[in-house]
Amino acid sequence: MMMVSALVAGGLSVSGCATKGYVNDQVGVVNTRVDGTETKLAEVDRTSQEALKRATDAGKLAEGKFLYSVVLSDDSVKFPLNRYELSPEAEQRLADFASKLKGDNKNVYLEIQGFTDATGDPKYNESLAGERAETVRKFLSKQGVPLNRMATISYGEDDPVAPNDNPDGRAQNRRVVIQVLA
Repeated sequence: MMMVSALVAGGLSVSGCATKGYVNDQVGVVNTRVDGTETKLAEVDRTSQEALKRATDAGKLAEGKFLYSVVLSDDSVKFPLNRYELSPEAEQRLADFASKLKGDNKNVYLEIQGFTDATGDPKYNESLAGERAETVRKFLSKQGVPLNRMATISYGEDDPVAPNDNPDGRAQNRRVVIQVLA
């Protein structure tokens, strides 16, 4: 009986070692997967934090009470086709606008909206409209308007103010609108 017990105990100890090695191998595989998942979760967390900040900033602008808007599309400040640079007339008008903002001494927020006409690829138009809005934001910043009080958004060819089937209408649609919010 003792011999059988010793054989059973020996067999269990040998099989225990094999099981322990197998378990260690499996745990190693699982640990590798967990480490990869933790890295992905950290990236998702960082991305979600950035998105939350952008949404919070946009929410602050959205909470603002609309005061007035300035549209840059009249004859002196029209954007030429496929261009986002400001003309000297546009720069003067924006400098006057910045002076007015500083003179009013109000803590306002500016939402700078870029638009294009409907000619060309919609993705290109969205990019071009964004460049127009960003150019205005940079110019206003150089005039002393704080960057943290301005946000840009590109609407591309969406929301036209005139028909896109003639040159005059397309010219009116190539514009930047500055929404002034309290």
